[in-house]
Amino acid sequence: MQRLKATVATSAIAVALLCAAGSMPALAQSLNETIGSRLQANPDGDRLLVDAKEIIYDNDRNTISAAGDVQMNYQGRTLQADRVTYDRNTGRVYAEGNARLTDSSGAVVTGDRFELTDDFKNGFIDSLRVVQTTVENGRTVTTRFSSPRAERAAGETTTFERGTYTACEPCKDHPERPPLWQVKAAKIIHNNSEQTIYYEDATLEILGLPVAYLPYFWTPDPTVKRKTGFLAPRYVTSNTLGFGVSIPFFWAIAPNYDLTVAPTFLTRQGVLGEAEWRHRLETGSYNIRVAGISQLDPDAFLPSPRGPGDRDFRGSLETAGQFYLNERWKWGWDIALVSDKWFLENYHIRSESLSSIYLKESISTVYLQGQGDRSFFDLRGYYFQGLSTRDWQKQQPVVHPVLDYDKRVTPSVIGGEFGINVNLTSLSREAAQFEPLTAENRTALLGVYQTCRIFDPEDCLVRGASGTMSRASIAASWRREFIDPIGQVWTPFAYVRADNFWVSPDLDGYQNANLSNYLGGDDDYLFRATPAAGLEYRYPFAADLGTSGRQVIEPIAQIIARPNETRIGHLPNEDAQSLVFDDTSLFDWDKFSGYDRVEGGVRANLGVQYTVTGANDFYANALFGQSYQVAGRNSFRQGDLANVGLDSGLDSRASDYVGRLQVSPNRNFALLTRARFDQEDFNVNRIEATVRASFNPYLPLSTSLTYARYEAQPDIGFPRRREGLLGSATWNLTPNWYVTGSVLLDLDRYLLARENFELALATNPEAVYNPLDRAYVSSMSLGVGYIDECTTFSVKYIMTPRSISTNSGEKDRNHTVMLSLELRTLGEATISQRIAGDSSEEGIAD
Repeated sequence: MQRLKATVATSAIAVALLCAAGSMPALAQSLNETIGSRLQANPDGDRLLVDAKEIIYDNDRNTISAAGDVQMNYQGRTLQADRVTYDRNTGRVYAEGNARLTDSSGAVVTGDRFELTDDFKNGFIDSLRVVQTTVENGRTVTTRFSSPRAERAAGETTTFERGTYTACEPCKDHPERPPLWQVKAAKIIHNNSEQTIYYEDATLEILGLPVAYLPYFWTPDPTVKRKTGFLAPRYVTSNTLGFGVSIPFFWAIAPNYDLTVAPTFLTRQGVLGEAEWRHRLETGSYNIRVAGISQLDPDAFLPSPRGPGDRDFRGSLETAGQFYLNERWKWGWDIALVSDKWFLENYHIRSESLSSIYLKESISTVYLQGQGDRSFFDLRGYYFQGLSTRDWQKQQPVVHPVLDYDKRVTPSVIGGEFGINVNLTSLSREAAQFEPLTAENRTALLGVYQTCRIFDPEDCLVRGASGTMSRASIAASWRREFIDPIGQVWTPFAYVRADNFWVSPDLDGYQNANLSNYLGGDDDYLFRATPAAGLEYRYPFAADLGTSGRQVIEPIAQIIARPNETRIGHLPNEDAQSLVFDDTSLFDWDKFSGYDRVEGGVRANLGVQYTVTGANDFYANALFGQSYQVAGRNSFRQGDLANVGLDSGLDSRASDYVGRLQVSPNRNFALLTRARFDQEDFNVNRIEATVRASFNPYLPLSTSLTYARYEAQPDIGFPRRREGLLGSATWNLTPNWYVTGSVLLDLDRYLLARENFELALATNPEAVYNPLDRAYVSSMSLGVGYIDECTTFSVKYIMTPRSISTNSGEKDRNHTVMLSLELRTLGEATISQRIAGDSSEEGIAD
């Protein structure tokens, strides 16, 4: 036996095999002739590189060994061990002692002993452990396989005998304990080329206890983003749908398009079919979703018109897409068609078109949008479908279209900022939408509660006129800021706005009587122009508090002169019905929220602002001010068809006072409150207050509390005070466990009657409100959850309010328990169970 030892300063020697023979020692040349004869130089010119402290050549056994921190690299695979032996008789490589194999994907295989072919692709491994790290949705996911003995074939397939699989980290303090969850199987086969993991005779264990058994199943490996196969099932239980299970199947037809089919088998209603097609193209993507069912038991739902009890087939069709024309322009759509207003809610159909800012509705739109450096263009059409029982589709507008364009430039001659703003709106509806000012004006239309069948401005508001209304508006504005030598800030500004109205009311339609007296009767072309000029003045007084920070007191004054608003109450108001006067709108040039109304007259706005910034992230800000109608007609004193402006705090010559207080002592605590005070007696007419607190690191608790109170505004349809309190909190019991909850309290102590609503409405309209002597829990949720690197688990109880006045046929509260479990890389499941015995769906019968 011959032995060669080489020692350098670092006690290591690197021998490059398959190099030029003339530059190698005799032993390396022998290795080249042996291993190199098997590892033929491939077309890519791969080389085997060996790094070891000692190389041993045994002529008697015909073996070559490397010992001492051995590292061998070939074709992207790295083999490391204390000792590596190559048997020239069998062509096998044996690695012993801290053996470790890293493949080109980054997966790390460790074991007590490796027996591999000379290219490291095939062989057996004792006490195998595989660690593979991937990135999933921006998070790093590490998976682990282990087995007493495994076989590696063709570098593609690894078979684990009596194997285990988990994505959980071992316990740092007690690594001998089982992970949170793991899959144990008689055989686990990982096929790299198919990117699939197969399990035979498998058992799912949680905390070492078996909880589920499957004779055979397969999952994509963690590197897969999308792969054909069955997805995690979804379970359904409902008093109207029965018990059911959804079994989704995902078909990855091509890299850029796929199809998901999800039949749901329901014991009471039959089979609900759902399918989604997704297609990604070079410039964008789109999807199409369909759902439908032929109901076996329609009587489970309320009868028409309060529910879909007269429908056998129900379904929906939805499509959404977005495409880029270039880097600045894009177009797209989101269109939904629904058989009835209750289908999406009854069957829990996911829809991108849903909106529930105020009332739940489905919004379909088609748009074209452009974005420049200092410009913006948006053109789109809308179709609204109300999803509450009280909604009448004839009252929903069709917008065809609405256009917005905004451009800002800096003129070289006069300086400052010049802006141009354009809006074009065209819409139509079949029937006028009225709203009562008093309960006496309620009436029933097709069994659905409607209001003000005959329009009377003393009793009714017009939320939307019938027929067609189009308006084109253009506004040009300029402003420039000047700072004088003593620090005063002067900002002159001016603007001019022109509006063209084309009003064509449908006065023959249902519920439209008497509107002709206010909309002018026949088709009308109306023009309105409003020029304005103004000046804003600020004088900040700053004081340096040294190491404690800085404080600034800033008086603010603003005056705007313009002519009176014209034709108040004789033009439709579609987009300017939301008017909230508070600190955020005190210094707005025009306090109306949309284009259909324009503020007129001469108005002055006065206020003072105080700001403190200090050490340790301390920040405080306060603002207090008032608005005055100096001359001309007060636009907020004369209501339009929707009475916008009345009861707003701006409808007197001197407005209500508005204020804001914001205090943040540090990053963990913040208080924000804003209020409107009566200008005569300083009573609080409107107040909103929010407190947010995080007690870390002293206490792992974060919480928020919001209180709101709005005094009655009878002129715009709110005859009673509105008051509520919303609280929420999350407590991290451990780094993994948390509890969370929220509660919404109705403090106005008035509640719509639950029982005999129709009878009470018909016989005694004033009885629909019942005074309460206590706060009313409107909604509540409680939950507990667990999250770590491999598992997400939560249980949540949700109680939603009864909503007989706004939603569709919900006779009582909806009590629901939701359970969600995700075993990362393996699958997830969600179960929703209603625990109340009453109806819990929109349009559902007892």
